[in-house]
Amino acid sequence: MSAAKPNTVNAFSWSAVLVAAIFLFGLWFGAAEFLQLDSFPNPVVVLQELPEFLLDKNAWLALLASLGRMAVAYAIALVLAVTLGLAMGRSRRIYCFFYPIVSFFYPMPKAALMPILMLWFGLGSFSKVLVIALGVSLPLLFHSYIGALRVDQKMIWAAEAMGMGYWRRLFKIVLPAALPEIMIGCRVGIVMALIIMVSSEMIARQQGIGNVLFTALDMAHYSMVYLVILLLALIGVILDWFFELLRDFFSYD
Repeated sequence: MSAAKPNTVNAFSWSAVLVAAIFLFGLWFGAAEFLQLDSFPNPVVVLQELPEFLLDKNAWLALLASLGRMAVAYAIALVLAVTLGLAMGRSRRIYCFFYPIVSFFYPMPKAALMPILMLWFGLGSFSKVLVIALGVSLPLLFHSYIGALRVDQKMIWAAEAMGMGYWRRLFKIVLPAALPEIMIGCRVGIVMALIIMVSSEMIARQQGIGNVLFTALDMAHYSMVYLVILLLALIGVILDWFFELLRDFFSYD
């Protein structure tokens, strides 16, 4: 008889989320009305900009371009970082070689690399995809490494006895066993991808939602600035919820 699947998502209280959202919007409204600053509009004024944004073709193209770059960068990081993390967790030599490199890049602000990448690769999508992939790779690599360390050694010995090679063991045995931990890294990484995506587009202002945000700021269109921030926060919440669903699924034993 199998244990019941933990359903953390269904246990999540959406009513509590609604109450928290109402509280934050009320706090925002009260602070905006008290301060009376042009640069701090109340949420009612901000939400009035929503129809303009939804009907703006260029804003949608910018948002889709940003999400497309983020998806490509995330896919690249997922393949490379998870593979390397699993290998580091199961091989001492691979760990000893890559650990100093990872330790060097880990504390480095990824957006700080953007000016250098712009010099090397220009202002196009490639430099933005690269900096996003670098930022996302670290949590993916770390949690993949931790997941690989926790795999039962008896499973590895059994696979070796069956004649499985190193890389086949890595993907047939270690990867499935480490998936719950990897999904934690995926959840952290998707939020980091969103943050770095916007940061990179605010530095290399050519196309994307970060450019829309900064252009609105330059034009003192403050209500649009706050609306874009709200939309990005909503996208982050949806992505985080989606990855929590996946983590809940892969955590089932």
